[in-house]
Amino acid sequence: MTFTLNAEVAAVLAAATGQNGPPPAPPPGDVAGRRAALDPMLEYFNNQAQPVAGKVDISDHSVVTPDGASLLARWYRQPSSDSKAAVLYLHGGGMIVGSVPIFDGPVSRYVARTGVSMLSLQYRLAPEHPHPAPVEDAYAGLAWLAGHAAELGIDPGRIAVMGDSAGGGLAAGVAILSRDRNGPALARQLLIYPMLDDRTTTPDPHIAPFAGWSYDDNATGWNALLGTGHQHREIDPSAAPGRLEDAAGLPPAYIEVGQLDIFRDEDIRYALTLSRAGVPVELHLHPGVPHEYDAIAPDADVSRRAQADRDRVLRSL
Repeated sequence: MTFTLNAEVAAVLAAATGQNGPPPAPPPGDVAGRRAALDPMLEYFNNQAQPVAGKVDISDHSVVTPDGASLLARWYRQPSSDSKAAVLYLHGGGMIVGSVPIFDGPVSRYVARTGVSMLSLQYRLAPEHPHPAPVEDAYAGLAWLAGHAAELGIDPGRIAVMGDSAGGGLAAGVAILSRDRNGPALARQLLIYPMLDDRTTTPDPHIAPFAGWSYDDNATGWNALLGTGHQHREIDPSAAPGRLEDAAGLPPAYIEVGQLDIFRDEDIRYALTLSRAGVPVELHLHPGVPHEYDAIAPDADVSRRAQADRDRVLRSL
């Protein structure tokens, strides 16, 4: 028995390949090539292929980091909502691609559906800004959100952190930093197919044929963030939360991943690490789907179920 790609996701991918040809596969280490290929693809799937239903007000702010950088922080709010909860959202992109505007669509849709406000932060990307810059930027965003709670009309005790892929890894890293620094308390961490472990480098032959984010992509992203040879060095868990040993005191987690995603094993292991420390975890393993399946095929049944689960957790904040 071998894995089979979900039929609805497969149909969308087949149509896209038939129209545009196979996606480019830059060689390992080619960050610029991945930016040229992936940023337009993410822009299309996130912002053009899906509408936003409902009114969302958007305003831009600036977060100044301890080292003096000024980061875009985009605030999304549903004007008719009375929710006092808020989320720090960190976008995906393997630590090397993506931006706040490229993820306008997903964030706006979360806010429109749930009424929970979100702050999307433009953390700095590797390799120009290696660790600890991205996670320290994310922590500065959390501190800004908590510090401006009264101004924004939110309850500082109802703040969560959320991200997908690399953003999910950063969300987990921020939760670790905030615990260790006695920083803002987090009500929840929502980790959507998070990128957690820099040691995921050996291809799984069952997953590799389906991997939208490939093992070469993963090595490129982690090498950009941590430098080559990181697999053989001690790495701070705030950079690679899959390295975490002591999860005590971390906030409850919602984790989901596809069975055809190269992050599958590290995400399941992280759920176990949290669980063994007494941290409540809701874990979803979706069969037949690769990385970013919900952006590829948002109308697929599995995508609708995943979105409903995320929305339920957001509304519970």
